[in-house]
Amino acid sequence: MGNLPSCRITRNTPFECSGVDFGGPFYIRDRLGRGCKLVKSYLCLFVCFTTRALHLELASDMSTDVFILCLKRFISRRGKPTEIHCDNGRNFVGANNEISQFLNTCNESISSYAANEGITFKFSPAYCPHWGGLWEAGVKAAKHHLYRILGNNHLTYEELSTLFAQIEAILNSRPLTPLSSDPSDLSPLTPGHFLIGKALTAIPAPSLLDVKTCKLDRYQHIEQIKQHFWERWRKEYLCELQQRARWRTNKGELKEDDMVVLKEPNLPPLKWRMGRIVKLYPGADSIARVADVKTSTGVIRRAIRTLCPLPNNPQNS
Repeated sequence: MGNLPSCRITRNTPFECSGVDFGGPFYIRDRLGRGCKLVKSYLCLFVCFTTRALHLELASDMSTDVFILCLKRFISRRGKPTEIHCDNGRNFVGANNEISQFLNTCNESISSYAANEGITFKFSPAYCPHWGGLWEAGVKAAKHHLYRILGNNHLTYEELSTLFAQIEAILNSRPLTPLSSDPSDLSPLTPGHFLIGKALTAIPAPSLLDVKTCKLDRYQHIEQIKQHFWERWRKEYLCELQQRARWRTNKGELKEDDMVVLKEPNLPPLKWRMGRIVKLYPGADSIARVADVKTSTGVIRRAIRTLCPLPNNPQNS
């Protein structure tokens, strides 16, 4: 495996070097009420190479003009990047012919537009999807659970665009590493810190997970979809932090002052319960399976299996 490209390890402003990819299609209503038509729309995802922050845009079709409009909205909110990386259209053959055709026919026009704006547009070689693992992972994170949650429900353009913005905030709220080495500091560093200078938050809303859809209005339905996405994606992300295998060897043992994420159900969207280990209780084999954790509400005792250390914790590297 080769080394990371220089744009991945060079300190830059967010989205200075970005990747872009498409996902979908998603079927949306052209209007509310009976007799509406379903039209295809697509997810246009931008990922920052340095901070791993995501930016989601809704594209109404697969035309050059629509993509350039998505690019203009992205630049207006995140700033103009110097480089944009993208898959070659042939990577999509057999998966989505429309996206494949779009990228094959529009490479020249997109590159010329970007060049006029001072942006270098780079396409990866044909049949090399592993070159775009960064944006492929972002599309999977956004699309995998969204497909399962939406099912046969079809939203309008405004509703789906709002849902994409809320999902973007959820994905950018994930904890990356402790914000400081101070044992009393329980704040993690998230991609949102690079975008707005602080952690992203959500408007408080009652839980609608167990409410039947037929009893909800359109606004509550979107909120329910967001909460379902949060529950599914949060559990998946915590499982990635806490890799489970057969315990033949002792690896990555937690230590005092390590920052961890507590696995707890029924947390509201964008809410992560953080803590620092203050005491470990080793057993007869000198392996700790219980720990006291300092949280914002006090010290609590939890089993080690319910604690997820942050992946970039220097003590666990």
